[in-house]
Amino acid sequence: MSGLQIRNIQKSFGSQTALSSIDLEIRKGEFFSLLGPSGCGKSTLLRILAGLEPATSGEILWEGQPIQNLPARERPFNMVFQKYALFPHLSVFENVAFGLKLQKLGKAEIESRVREALDLVNLKGFERRLPETLSGGQSQRVALARALVNRPQIVLLDEPLTALDQKLREHMQTELRLLQRRLDLTFIFVTHDQEEAMLLSDRIAVMNGGRVEQVSEPRFLYERPGSLFSARFIGRRNELDVDAIESRDGWVDLALGVSRLKGRSACERLNEQGRGGAHVFVPPERVRVLTGSRGVTPGLNHLEGAVVQILFRGASSEMTVDLGESRYLRVLSDLDSVQNLSVGERVGLEFPPEETHVFLAVPQ
Repeated sequence: MSGLQIRNIQKSFGSQTALSSIDLEIRKGEFFSLLGPSGCGKSTLLRILAGLEPATSGEILWEGQPIQNLPARERPFNMVFQKYALFPHLSVFENVAFGLKLQKLGKAEIESRVREALDLVNLKGFERRLPETLSGGQSQRVALARALVNRPQIVLLDEPLTALDQKLREHMQTELRLLQRRLDLTFIFVTHDQEEAMLLSDRIAVMNGGRVEQVSEPRFLYERPGSLFSARFIGRRNELDVDAIESRDGWVDLALGVSRLKGRSACERLNEQGRGGAHVFVPPERVRVLTGSRGVTPGLNHLEGAVVQILFRGASSEMTVDLGESRYLRVLSDLDSVQNLSVGERVGLEFPPEETHVFLAVPQ
């Protein structure tokens, strides 16, 4: 397989394990994200790939060749840091040219490649500007040009958009994805922002506690969470504590008080054990409100409750329904679905069993 292979990478700092048995295959030309909360090991893994941090054990292969023992300057990778690390006393041109001068390339080639890199990130005409005169987005693009000027085969990005305000961050997300596609380079992107990873990535590795929980395309990561952590971390699903009554052929019969539900088993332990306390996850956009004379739909899960909150979000709405016993269900829908509803009104809810993901409760 062409691309990057990460085999059984482990990293310890003294008695603390930062990474445990990381195995990943990243395809050539792929936008691949490492997603997880702070402290999960994603930045440590990126630094190991860059050669800035040694792995305790394991192997890294690029195009079938081991590179874990190569120093950073000999790896075909370049890194873009969260804080950009621009030299304040050097111009934009000199910042981008810095690595090329260390390689002792000729003046004409350096000038040609720097101007090419600045043009790629839409900074033509900024050559003489100092970093202190740049906006956050412009500084981020200088850092990206400095990585691209060395013509790497992989660009490593360690939360490069975190310091930007929301509007600029959304703009740079679009620019970054368009640039990656145009250059057909492999990007490995570290972020703790689920929406950002879902928007940008071809595939995502969800990390937790130094391990990879799940690797998937964004759509399937959301629609088919592979672990309890992934289900809680990705998106804003409803979570309900229920009792699993019986599990068979990948489906689970559930009890929520007096209500009976059916869901899709999402863990092997539930398939083996068959019953016990469980967690159910339902995407709020898959829940429909039964209003007026509309009857229940056969084959769907049904619950009832009282409306406690309705929030309007432009063309859509978010409604919270109290199911009783400190259980709540959020519903995302179009405005027409809630325009005649009010707080305190009782409503029926329905959602598909195939969108009801069930995990066996983890013993405390």
